[in-house]
Amino acid sequence: MASKLMTLGDLKKAFKARQFPSLLLLYGEERFFLEETLEELLQLTVPSESRDFNYNLFHGKSARGAEIYDSARTFPVFSALRLVVVRDAHLLPAAELEQLLPYLQDPVAETVLVLTADKVDGRRKFYQQFKKRGNLVEFKKYYENQIPGFIRDRAMSRGVAFAEEAMALFCRRVGSNLQEIVGELEKLATYLGERTLVDVDDVRAIVSDTHIDSVFELTDAIGRQNSSRALSLLNRLLADGTAPLVVLAMMVRHFRQMWKARYLLDQRVGNKEVARGVGINPYFLDGLLQQVRVFPASHYQGIFEQLLEVDLALKSSGANASALLQGLVLRICQTERSV
Repeated sequence: MASKLMTLGDLKKAFKARQFPSLLLLYGEERFFLEETLEELLQLTVPSESRDFNYNLFHGKSARGAEIYDSARTFPVFSALRLVVVRDAHLLPAAELEQLLPYLQDPVAETVLVLTADKVDGRRKFYQQFKKRGNLVEFKKYYENQIPGFIRDRAMSRGVAFAEEAMALFCRRVGSNLQEIVGELEKLATYLGERTLVDVDDVRAIVSDTHIDSVFELTDAIGRQNSSRALSLLNRLLADGTAPLVVLAMMVRHFRQMWKARYLLDQRVGNKEVARGVGINPYFLDGLLQQVRVFPASHYQGIFEQLLEVDLALKSSGANASALLQGLVLRICQTERSV
């Protein structure tokens, strides 16, 4: 297989054709797809009964280049292929990596050498050579607006579909961790039994309410200038053990999204472009825009000044966290409405 930067789709096609790269580097922030791809490669290349002889696993923090080299040069036993995996290769010192340089020049056709890494340091000689001779697949972090498509595809693979409102609630409650999303989908599919359509009650029954849900309700109450509900929600978050700085950070993130959305609305861009520009899950957009229209663009600077002031106060000793956040909520609720 020729050396190149591959997409995950390219690699899946190669797997289907049983064409396995001799040198493969899997890297990037989205660990879910990386780990899933690695597991699929293991299942396809080395039967479980021969893994004691034909599968070697190394960890970058403790591995030695010479040991990896020797394993990769060893021919498989009673199997067509040997799989050698080096996890967290970015933790391997340059000196250890350079011991593998001769192998890059002449890899064993019967060995699939796979490295995983969080990132690739292109300054290192090893990676410069690997890019010339091996195949690389980058796993980029999923944006929030990609999550619904992922959920829909995974649900479809289980023969399950979501009602529209159920999808919106599910997205809000599960967040953006793909591993957690898949786990919640498995629970939902089991709960449904022979049913194939997920409704809102199913999501409420199976997927736990999260702080993300609560903070959205909090900012919604602030946006509607419903100070009593906003204070009730704030106190519930704090009573549930959410750290005050975490509550504040979630508020900052939310108001930053609102400010950016407000700017895009003022530029008269469409809702689809707003969702993409803010990086928000499309299922949250209508609710966010309802809040956005409450605050004129001129008010956001003052709101962020108040958020910063409370942030500094919370980080100083002796500050009454609950009182500070309550005061912040009340002040923002008193912001004059947009007309």
